[in-house]
Amino acid sequence: MTSASAPEHTAEQTSADLVDAVRAVWADALETDLAAVPADASFLSLGGDSVLAVRMAAMLRKRLGTPLALADVRVEQNAAQLAALVHERSAGSGTGALRPLPLDLRRREDPDAPFPLLPLQQGYFVGQQDAWELSYRSAHHYVDIGLEDIDADEAPEALQDALERLAEHQAVLRARILPDGRQRILPLDDPEAVPQLQVTDLRDADEETAAARLAEIRHEMSTEGPDPSRGCGLDMRLTLMPGDRARLHSSTSLLIIDGWSSGVFYRDLFALVSDYNAVLAPLDIDYGDYVTTLRDLPGTEAWQQDRDWWWDRLDDFPLPPALPLVADPAEVRPTLMGTRQAVLAPERWSALRRLCTEHGVTPSAAMFAAFAAAVARACGHRRFLLNTLQLNRLPLHPDVSRLVGAFSSTMLLPVELPAAPVFADLAGRAQQDIGDALAHNLITGVEVSRELGRRRGTHRPVAPVVFQSTLGVDAALGSEVPQEAGPLGAIDLLSHHQQLRTPQVALEVRLFELRGELVVVFSLVEELFAGADVDRMFADLMATVESLVEPEGWAAVVGLPDAVDGEQDGPARQTSGRRLSVPAAAEGGAAPGPPRDDVERAVAAHWRKLLDCPVQERTADFFALGGDSLLAVRMLASLAREGLGRVTPRRFLRQPTVAGLAAALREPDDR
Repeated sequence: MTSASAPEHTAEQTSADLVDAVRAVWADALETDLAAVPADASFLSLGGDSVLAVRMAAMLRKRLGTPLALADVRVEQNAAQLAALVHERSAGSGTGALRPLPLDLRRREDPDAPFPLLPLQQGYFVGQQDAWELSYRSAHHYVDIGLEDIDADEAPEALQDALERLAEHQAVLRARILPDGRQRILPLDDPEAVPQLQVTDLRDADEETAAARLAEIRHEMSTEGPDPSRGCGLDMRLTLMPGDRARLHSSTSLLIIDGWSSGVFYRDLFALVSDYNAVLAPLDIDYGDYVTTLRDLPGTEAWQQDRDWWWDRLDDFPLPPALPLVADPAEVRPTLMGTRQAVLAPERWSALRRLCTEHGVTPSAAMFAAFAAAVARACGHRRFLLNTLQLNRLPLHPDVSRLVGAFSSTMLLPVELPAAPVFADLAGRAQQDIGDALAHNLITGVEVSRELGRRRGTHRPVAPVVFQSTLGVDAALGSEVPQEAGPLGAIDLLSHHQQLRTPQVALEVRLFELRGELVVVFSLVEELFAGADVDRMFADLMATVESLVEPEGWAAVVGLPDAVDGEQDGPARQTSGRRLSVPAAAEGGAAPGPPRDDVERAVAAHWRKLLDCPVQERTADFFALGGDSLLAVRMLASLAREGLGRVTPRRFLRQPTVAGLAAALREPDDR
């Protein structure tokens, strides 16, 4: 994680004991000896990255009592520089460019009380109401992995026992989403609280029958994911196969579990499965405590500074990449995202990581640069807006990194590639741009997207092409998923099948590590793209990744389009819907003036109460008045309860004015 500036201090200017204390934290975070952490070596050069920096920042806070923000912890810093910053923070001085964490985490008085959804959770929840283009009934990730030498008699009972103990330890596994868009934790004695394992026994089936049934389970769990607004947010199943083999299936709602949490979940689960007597280290806080604490964030100066930083830049943000489409995103109704997947072998991935360190960039920054270049070549221009998914866990408490929850947030990144860069420079530029944005991470990409949509007069997704990297999570968690898990036998992570469904996303690249391999995945709405275009783009990306295994790849000139952006033919192409862009305005329009009839007056009264502002014009736009998608869902539900009529969020978004909603209430449709 980076900030805009760092103090120019040396080890001589800071207590040697403090430098050694920082070195000791780094040694533990990096799982190495203190002697292997020189005071003048950067965290990045020692094998650290931005993900591992989250864990390191929390360890510093716990051991040294210094409330460092993630924006203060730069992967390019050495231990002496970071010790100088700790010294400044402890002394109460500051340079003005640095900031402490603005909040202290506190426990909730009532652990059973509802608490808010974080911004990205809100986006997923609203997407499940059919409110957005490219939305689904459930936002979830499905995966199944291979098991060998399983003890079929003991495994189901051991797995169910582990789920029950884990649901007690990780409270969010008992979370439910309420109709008003809040969440709560069910008490353990609630009969619906604990996830229930489903077992399918195919041990006596022939291979063809077993394969067909396995395909059925995969399809069902991929397309009908768990929804914590209706039940448990985790669906786990075990399929016993012929020959002491099995598949462990897990479908998790993105409303409760993010990428980091998945690693925590599986490590804890397999530890409990392996040993009936295993006891996990207690957690002093839960996910609800973290979320509740963040309610005070908008009142802090640091949050307001981050908001101003983003808001000052929004008018210059480009449109999404003009990728060629075969359908209008507003018209498709996808049920499943398509997949392209490739791997980089462990020895080649290790070589690539070494070259990242030599060039002073994280692997994630290098992969972002490679993806941006592939996008540019696919869309024909070099300036566009990408979305990124960040493991944005503020280190408010040492236990934050050990919690399961939906902590992730998005972050918008404008991309403007130079005409003919060498790859090393492109990666360095990506490192700087990502670092600058992460230094202002108290405002999430969901909040930035809402403001950008307001300014552009659109309610379509403003950044539907996504980059997600969980590279470094294993190191940050301190271990990989184990090779074996007691009665579950040997865990074969390389034998895995997965599907993703996430709303408002047309194309997402995901990068993660499995057993030392780099895995690169495209998840996309197949209905939007020509298959050959997607295949070509994915092959282009992988060719770049493969080239970075050798030093020559970093020195090579990156071929990019001549065009700077894809907006030259703006209005005509925008309104056609045949590109990932933002239309100029919502459809239609009513004559101005005060509300004209009882329905319009009732709508205006609802808005006035909900938004706490005057609503005197029938052409007033709900979002321009300060509303957001979650408030819109609540408002429509309230109108339905009062008998004024039912309008789907998607219909409302077509004309979100007083007059437009009143017309929809008079003449509802099912579109």
